[in-house]
Amino acid sequence: MTSTSAGPAAERQPRQQSIARRVVRLVLVPSVVALLIWFAASGYLVFQGFYNRAVANSVRQVSIPAVLALSSLQQERRLSVAYLARPGNGLTGLLDRRRQSDQQVDTLRQAADGALGQAPESIKERWAELTGYLDRLATTRSAIDARTMTGPEAYTFYNGLLDAATDLFDNQARVVPDVTATQGGIIATEVFRAGDLMSRAGSLIDGALASGPLTRADYLEFVRLVGAYHFALTSSAPHFEPAVRTRFAEIEAGDDWKQLTRLEGSITAGGPWAKRVPPGLGIGVDRWSQLTTAVSGDLIDLTVQQADQVSARTLRTGNTQLLTATFGSLLALAIALAAILWAVRQSRVLVDRALSVRLAKLGTDADTLVDQRLPAVMERLRRREQVDLVTEFAAPDYGGDEIGQVARVINRSLQAAAGAAVDEAKARTAGTAMLMGVARRPQRPLQRGLKVVEDLQAQVGDEKLLTDLFDIHHQLNQTRRFLENLVILAGGQIGRRFQNPVALRRVLLASFSEARNYQRITLRRADDVALAGHAVAEVIHLLAELLDNALAFSRPDTTVWVTSSRVQHGVAVEIEDAGVGMSAEAVERANTLLATAPTPDVTELRDGAQIGLHVVAELAKREGVQISLRRSAYGGLLAIVLLPERILVGGDNDGAGDTAAAPVVAAAPPAEPARPAPAEPVRQTSRAAVGVLEPKAEPPSSAGKPPLPHRRPQQHLAPGLLEAEDDDEDTAATPVRSPEDARRRFSRYQRGWAEGAAADRTDENNTDAEQGGNP
Repeated sequence: MTSTSAGPAAERQPRQQSIARRVVRLVLVPSVVALLIWFAASGYLVFQGFYNRAVANSVRQVSIPAVLALSSLQQERRLSVAYLARPGNGLTGLLDRRRQSDQQVDTLRQAADGALGQAPESIKERWAELTGYLDRLATTRSAIDARTMTGPEAYTFYNGLLDAATDLFDNQARVVPDVTATQGGIIATEVFRAGDLMSRAGSLIDGALASGPLTRADYLEFVRLVGAYHFALTSSAPHFEPAVRTRFAEIEAGDDWKQLTRLEGSITAGGPWAKRVPPGLGIGVDRWSQLTTAVSGDLIDLTVQQADQVSARTLRTGNTQLLTATFGSLLALAIALAAILWAVRQSRVLVDRALSVRLAKLGTDADTLVDQRLPAVMERLRRREQVDLVTEFAAPDYGGDEIGQVARVINRSLQAAAGAAVDEAKARTAGTAMLMGVARRPQRPLQRGLKVVEDLQAQVGDEKLLTDLFDIHHQLNQTRRFLENLVILAGGQIGRRFQNPVALRRVLLASFSEARNYQRITLRRADDVALAGHAVAEVIHLLAELLDNALAFSRPDTTVWVTSSRVQHGVAVEIEDAGVGMSAEAVERANTLLATAPTPDVTELRDGAQIGLHVVAELAKREGVQISLRRSAYGGLLAIVLLPERILVGGDNDGAGDTAAAPVVAAAPPAEPARPAPAEPVRQTSRAAVGVLEPKAEPPSSAGKPPLPHRRPQQHLAPGLLEAEDDDEDTAATPVRSPEDARRRFSRYQRGWAEGAAADRTDENNTDAEQGGNP
């Protein structure tokens, strides 16, 4: 075996790398991938660590100071509602509370400006909403002082401010990736919300105690708020931090909590009051304010304590993640580098032995087999030479290890592939030869049968018998086309040949005659061009197959329309039916088949129902014809056949060119007088009536041989049986009609037959109408 594999194919191949590099890559790539995965994971941990730290810092530096400021605003809300309920009452306390609130809000703003720079965007959005309320605080206070704002309006404003703060706390709790920290933050938010609900309930009673009446709406709101905050505290208590849970138990055991709970129960049981506080309630404005302020302060302490412990744990979690990611990344980097160095060293030890030499020899020999010897063997097989596959693909002994096994497998694979190619080539050659032979053998007797039927058509005068002959002629013509399909699929040529151009109109009519039920075909328009002789037979066959499909897949009472139009690159022939049509997927598959003309698979042809499209595709490929299918507006299909310029000849070729190309068995109907030409229906049952084209017969004697004898009438009869001279003279006197006379005569017969049939139908319709009017 040679050791060279040079050539264009080898030059185009990428440069092969050595086994050493491949072995190094085998370990290096997974190590690098593992390293990248760890870096991605550690990067995620680092990000989560910084993220947790940012959230925890925002809670400790913003949220906890915000709780204190919001607690002061809760008291400001209660005093503002009481002030608006009874003018002049509690103004001093309200002003003091406002000063405390302003100090705490200023502290909150300063802390937020520095702490929220690293916070998530969602926290920044909630903070912007809260600062919007804080910016409106001065305007609201002025409206309260001027009494241009009612108590319910002030109550609503402060509620909106505190709801915005609650949304901020809730979002801070939920954006933390750590589940435990998130749960603890949500619990802190629930405690703050419960304290706010309690403060709102206290503000309602403050207003009622100051103004006198407790309306039914305020009473129902009070009941709802009291129930809501008690439920929130009861459901959140099991999830408190241990120290917070202990503190909440102490609050519940205190006198302030018990007395407030008792008063809330009394108000709930007593219902609304109209003018003044019921005597049985036993509490005034001052005592109620003291109780609500004390309990509200306790709940604020619970919120701060819960948030502080949760944020501290979140901060610890973030620090731990940062440390873990840092040390883990360093450890992973060290392990990956060590693995890479070990892989390089081991690969060198392995490859430096005889492995690389033997593999290089095997690769060179395999290249020679595949690139040189196998193509040479295949070429000899195509030339039908005898080939000994075992000898041709013999390989040297590479030993009994894995390399030797690979070498033997390669040789066996090549032998099997070559053997399969031999069998396939033999089977394909035999099958093609058989198919073409089977298709060609009936052609001669079939052509002679068609000629006999045509001669009988010219001699028989009986209308019924003539119609039967026409039908037999048509059926034989279709049979010839079906046999030609097999020849075409086998790669052969159609036996019919035309030397001179033929008019497109006559080509279309000839294709009509080769289709079943051609009476349903209507020719709308045919351009005045002609087809080159070499393309006539194949275009007729192609159009006949498309027409046959259009007729077969449409109802018997519908018409198939044929139109030809001159276009930029040739002539487009459109075949349109109103049949069952095809799905979009089926149309796409058919167009792909027509465009590519693949070699048909026997399994796809099945019972022969799919032969037509393959035949059309093969003929179109030979003549450069483009065919496309699309869905018709009539519900069926529209087939567009584009005949290229290279197979077209100029107009006015319906005369001498046709006659020279081939004699017409029976002439087509004459042209109508000069007037708008209607669509041209094909109604005859005769193949000859639609202008069938047949190629001129070849001479049966070769050059240098005497012509065959021709039989003359009465040549071998006895003298007594010869007909009289008068009969001979009469017979000789009968003129022989020219093709043009025959065409005109048959056209008159055709029009007369059609007019008579139309008149019969008119008479029947008139008779039916008269009978319908005269019972």
